[in-house]
Amino acid sequence: MSVGHTGIRGAVLVLNAGSSSLKYQLVHPDTEVVSAEGLCERIGDLGSSITHEQNGTEVTEQIELPDHKTAFERVVALFAEGGIDLATAGLRAVGHRVVHGGRTFFMPTLVTEHVMSEIDRISTLAPLHNPANLIGMRAAGELLPDVPAVVVFDTAFFHGLPDAASTYAIDRGVATLHAIRRYGFHGTSHEYVSAKAAEFLGRPPTELNQIVLHLGNGASASAIRGGQPIDTSMGMTPLQGLVMGTRSGDIDPAVVIHLHRVAKLSAEQIDTLLNKQSGLKGLCGESDFRSVTQLIEQGDASAKLAYDVYVHRLRQYIGAYMLDLGRLDAIVFTAGVGENAAGLRADALAGLENFGIVIDPDRNAVRSKDPRRISADGGTVDVLVVPTNEELAIARQSAAVVAEA
Repeated sequence: MSVGHTGIRGAVLVLNAGSSSLKYQLVHPDTEVVSAEGLCERIGDLGSSITHEQNGTEVTEQIELPDHKTAFERVVALFAEGGIDLATAGLRAVGHRVVHGGRTFFMPTLVTEHVMSEIDRISTLAPLHNPANLIGMRAAGELLPDVPAVVVFDTAFFHGLPDAASTYAIDRGVATLHAIRRYGFHGTSHEYVSAKAAEFLGRPPTELNQIVLHLGNGASASAIRGGQPIDTSMGMTPLQGLVMGTRSGDIDPAVVIHLHRVAKLSAEQIDTLLNKQSGLKGLCGESDFRSVTQLIEQGDASAKLAYDVYVHRLRQYIGAYMLDLGRLDAIVFTAGVGENAAGLRADALAGLENFGIVIDPDRNAVRSKDPRRISADGGTVDVLVVPTNEELAIARQSAAVVAEA
């Protein structure tokens, strides 16, 4: 998919607001053409900037962005300077990514004051994400009041997990009262990628059993049987599961108690430790997988250990999901690390030939933005690399909701 000039009418503006960032893309859900995209960084901090690409031209500005509203105002102005008036361009919708839908939301939903109030209410389940998503929603609503807005939830795809997979073994009354269960995240990506994998293989999703590995700075795995997820690695929050860039992933819950009792760390300090100072960063000082790889090449022992822990955890989930599924048809890698780290893919699946999982080294070494098979012809399990496209998925879901409204 490339950024270029095209007809704007009917396009969807997709917004993904983080705590200090605003990522956006103007995409046509029917043609998949991206007319513009960009990223506002360090909002509310020193050194804030905007990178905006439109009509084949990329512009980067160092500009003070005290809040998301100011950032979005500048984004709207950049669109206008490139010849697109978002207010009058005939946009089909503004599609917002929201991380946590709680037990309330599991379908793409038109934005109303009540919906925003509910998203605010469940923000305790995702305090680092939902409030920022909500800020972006309000900023866009003020500047584009006549364009229908739709919210797509990261947890939606996993809403129907089997009870055995979604239930934590704690007191049921406490769990019910405080909405404690496995929700799962990266759902938009897992749904999109699993469907694209089935399309690539020329088989209906209902006939396929897949393991999807979304490996980026945040990382998650899912087991998908016949198009429906039966398990996923992330839990009540995005902290559980695989080792990530700055998140610990799975950890003995007693570690939290120990850190509070013995190290005298507060809840906020432990939250920061596990979410922002752990994972690859905690083990070797670098959260970017490419930097970790470079350190390993330089002989850094801490980076090698971080990599080994990462791969060990990943293989544990692959093994568990193979057992859960019973029959495995495909393993699919996606997201920044999954799509680009050939060595990791090989190490994650090494020694599994007896299970029909065989990587072809030459195919694995190919770099491409297209879906591709990296398994050997003799294997019984297809191993694929399928680039994710959450923005397109959000655009399509948003357009569908508006069409039905």
